[in-house]
Amino acid sequence: MTESHYIFPLSTVLFPGGALPLKIFEQRYIEMTKVCIRDNKPFGVCLIREGAEVGAPAVPETIGCLATIERWDMPQLGLFELLARGGERFRLLDHRVAANGLMSGSIERLPADTPASRVDPACREVLKLIIERVGSAHFPEPLALDEASWVGCRLAEVLPLEAHVKQTLLEVTDAAERLARLREILIGQGLVVNDDA
Repeated sequence: MTESHYIFPLSTVLFPGGALPLKIFEQRYIEMTKVCIRDNKPFGVCLIREGAEVGAPAVPETIGCLATIERWDMPQLGLFELLARGGERFRLLDHRVAANGLMSGSIERLPADTPASRVDPACREVLKLIIERVGSAHFPEPLALDEASWVGCRLAEVLPLEAHVKQTLLEVTDAAERLARLREILIGQGLVVNDDA
């Protein structure tokens, strides 16, 4: 089933359950924010494939993540401060740009990850150490270190990876496969020893 949503191309990748703090100052996105708050409607976040966040409309990737505004404030006229939360992933089927530069598009929601029977212990341990170091307040509650999808999404968010790598991890629909790819990245960065060798 297709739906129509505003699309916000960003230079960041949003994962299901992830937090997205935003400062909104461009008029087109102020309009989008007002409508989303008024109608309690999510907007779509897509990584920018070509272009920039500010100025001319960017070309978005076709797989993105819905974002729902959880908190908002307007500390001064013409500036929204938002905290949005990642929801379901979607496929962008088509998009159009209004005269004010605001993008909207037809999307279809993608199913949740195929669950994994176990969580990769190395991935869980690295994430646990990161949570202990930066504080659990920076992660969505409840902490779900026994859920492969949750561990994979949180690890993909916090690791210092290039945006296109994060995008490929977002597009993976199998929780065990995402963890396997993350394990390879951790081995490559020397954060985990490859005990399969």
